[in-house]
Amino acid sequence: MADVVTLLPPSKIQRNEDNPRLIFRKGDLEALEKSIKEQGILVPLTVFKAGRAYHLLDGERRWRCAIKLGMAHVPVIIQPRPERLQNIMMMFAIHHTRKDWDPLPTALKLQDLEKEFQKRNSRRPTEAELAGLASLSRGEIRRLRKLLNLPESYRTELLQELNKPRSEQILTVDHVLEATTAASLLRSRELVDEKTEDELRRAIIQKFKRGIIKNTVSPRKLARIARAVTRDEVPRDVAKRVIRELIDSPSYDIDSAFRDSVEKVDFEHGIEQQAGRLIEVLDEHLRRAYQPSPILARRLKELVGVLRKVLSGL
Repeated sequence: MADVVTLLPPSKIQRNEDNPRLIFRKGDLEALEKSIKEQGILVPLTVFKAGRAYHLLDGERRWRCAIKLGMAHVPVIIQPRPERLQNIMMMFAIHHTRKDWDPLPTALKLQDLEKEFQKRNSRRPTEAELAGLASLSRGEIRRLRKLLNLPESYRTELLQELNKPRSEQILTVDHVLEATTAASLLRSRELVDEKTEDELRRAIIQKFKRGIIKNTVSPRKLARIARAVTRDEVPRDVAKRVIRELIDSPSYDIDSAFRDSVEKVDFEHGIEQQAGRLIEVLDEHLRRAYQPSPILARRLKELVGVLRKVLSGL
């Protein structure tokens, strides 16, 4: 049986407090408003009744536009009132494939979903259970949980950024997560303490905002510095010096820190690994008693020439 479409005044409808979407951008609403003004609401809103009011399950942007346009009625499909856990699950299920869903508001609502599950089942949901409840992948769940672990000040800053028009937004969730992951790794390797970890994260975020650091994944180079220290290829005091420079110098970027500490060592480490693999395949070539082809013989002679140049200063 097809769903029955009813007409309701927008004033009798309220937003759903469990909608993970908190950000409604002006430009997107204006485009939708123009479409509704010209063609009307083509897809009915989905609501449920609680008391005298109707609450949205799907269609908040259409509802907002209808109010702004002064529409007397909007088409709706009325569904049975869900329990809160089911309500949050439905909001995720209805909206998770929609574009422009911002990660941080979604993460905050995911926290509510987890609490409702725990209230009903007296335990926290597993990652797999939470993914099923929210209609998300486990990878998305892990990413959203990382956002929930951010200090409150960073979450507030990201929400403020999300409320700006897209053209004015600079700082993204990925910027903050990359900075956080890099700083946390350096602390785990005892290259920074708790205070310095936050100073470094803040410095990287500020440099993202000011355009000093342009590549979102640049902080991953700090992990390569940490690994070089662990392998005793870079002195610990050198790594700490460039980290301090990143914090204190407004114009010093991660590429400079990498160059000043580990670039040569990291490059040579890659050569060392490739040389090892080449030795293994050449040994295998000898074991098989193959005769080198003319092309291979020429390339190996070129290699010998390059090696002599590299080793000439030793």
